[in-house]
Amino acid sequence: MFNSENSNQDANIPTFPYDYGPDSFVIDLNKAAQQNDNFRSTLWTGTHLQVTLMNIPVHESIGMESHPDHDQILRIEEGLGLIQLGEDKFSMYGQYLAFANYAIFVPAGIWHNIVNIGNSPLKISSFYAPPNYAWNTVQRTRTSDSTLQNSF
Repeated sequence: MFNSENSNQDANIPTFPYDYGPDSFVIDLNKAAQQNDNFRSTLWTGTHLQVTLMNIPVHESIGMESHPDHDQILRIEEGLGLIQLGEDKFSMYGQYLAFANYAIFVPAGIWHNIVNIGNSPLKISSFYAPPNYAWNTVQRTRTSDSTLQNSF
């Protein structure tokens, strides 16, 4: 899992994607994000925080959204994104370029979107406080009608 050099350590880890919360957990987040092929996968869900991984295809986006009761941090792990932020979905007050290792801090209620403007998939890790999705949610594509939940 995650191309670890120590295969003995990974022998008991479930197949990715898998939600490892709410137990304590240590992982190379960048490597996990790079290996995620789903639009969205929850990686860790706790009582007060959640980490999801996103894979945005070339020329696609996360979609304009706002979370009225959730603060969010998004981190670009790989690729090039156009960040759009605004008070409502019709007036974006800011547009920014973001590359690997950039973080986007989005307070509750702010509309936001990230568009993949690069030539390869945009890999993102996203942190929600409090959690925004059910434990072990996997959404294969953005246009999926509902999220899938794996049972392990």
